[in-house]
Amino acid sequence: MKILLIGSGGREHALAWKLAQSERVSDVTVAPGNAGIAEIANIADVPADDVMGIVALAQRGRYDLVVVGPEQPLALGLVDELALRGIRAFGPTQAAAQLESSKAFTKDLCDRHDIPTARYGVFTDAGEAKAYLRTMEPPYVLKADGLAAGKGVVIPETLDQAERELDAFFSGKFGEASSTVLIEEFMRGQEASFFAICDGTTAVPLIAAQDHKRAFDGDEGPNTGGMGAYSPAPVFTDEVFEQTMARIIQPTLLGMAADGRPFTGILFAGLMVTEEGPKLIEYNVRFGDPECQVVMRRMQSDLLELMLAAQAGELSTAEPPRWLTDPVVNVVLAAQGYPGSYDKGTVIEGVEAANARDGVVVFHAGTRRGRNCGKLKANGGRVLNVTASGETLKDAVDLAYRAIEDDIDWPDMQYRTDIAHRAL
Repeated sequence: MKILLIGSGGREHALAWKLAQSERVSDVTVAPGNAGIAEIANIADVPADDVMGIVALAQRGRYDLVVVGPEQPLALGLVDELALRGIRAFGPTQAAAQLESSKAFTKDLCDRHDIPTARYGVFTDAGEAKAYLRTMEPPYVLKADGLAAGKGVVIPETLDQAERELDAFFSGKFGEASSTVLIEEFMRGQEASFFAICDGTTAVPLIAAQDHKRAFDGDEGPNTGGMGAYSPAPVFTDEVFEQTMARIIQPTLLGMAADGRPFTGILFAGLMVTEEGPKLIEYNVRFGDPECQVVMRRMQSDLLELMLAAQAGELSTAEPPRWLTDPVVNVVLAAQGYPGSYDKGTVIEGVEAANARDGVVVFHAGTRRGRNCGKLKANGGRVLNVTASGETLKDAVDLAYRAIEDDIDWPDMQYRTDIAHRAL
């Protein structure tokens, strides 16, 4: 089968790496890809958010399946456009993708189907938002309603800070995404990322992971797209798993189907595991990044077979996925200054040496090859993902950091040194 994968990040490198292992796959093309993906797949220079460009590419290449990695093309209706032309795609429709593209939509779904989540208000007016803010206790959780590349959440500690942030939101801090703002109660507990693959009526559980959203050690600094992840997550016990499936995933799938928006694809529940049990923070409608990288490292099953069963509505009869028991950790290497301003074009060396270590796989994100010199260069904020497996989580963590410190030569990098600290 010929596969067209959409995206250019570490998530897509991990997906391409896994899909290429399927005995049924003869060809993987990734649009637009990155330097690491180019080593294992064909590259097509079409941006992920160019919906009609992707459609034209899919038609020319006569691909058997299009797999959509990031959220933006899903929100723009790529799966719908492909379906209109009889092209098979894995991912939710534009209507179903509203679970991620509109946090207000998801909160309304939670209300109607009694899905546990934080108390909240939705506002388009700064004055009304500030009045509601004064009914809450600090710290305050402010969220842009729309897509903001994983950065549209701010948690001010004081009322004054929160009011200033509200002004910034409504003044376009996150563009159109923050023209509508959610204010939520602050939930206390541990966060976990849980994934299920869905075919509209059946949800097959995958596994959980924990990520690290803050830029700096000790969970300090601004929110980022994610600075590392690990799996399994000790906080995600069997009891939490059962509650998540029964109280969050299944009601969501049933509610979406009842609303005429059946959900097919990867349902990613961002959870807060509280003393009262798991509560939904938000949904994503695709694999998380950096969590996907550890999930793919642990998956023993054929990912393509699962995707085909979901796309065909046949998950209820599919073989359940199998998993390696060894823990896996992912440490993200970012450019100095991320998530703020950073330089591009700095040279990176030593990735091959890191990849040569037993148990290590380096997934690329923001990378490119120099046109003349052929050297690997940074081309984004989050640049590399150093994943490592081990008999214990500590073994995996130690191996990942040895590969970073002894092998990778990139003076411009920044990374957290405490990934998996909660579990350790």
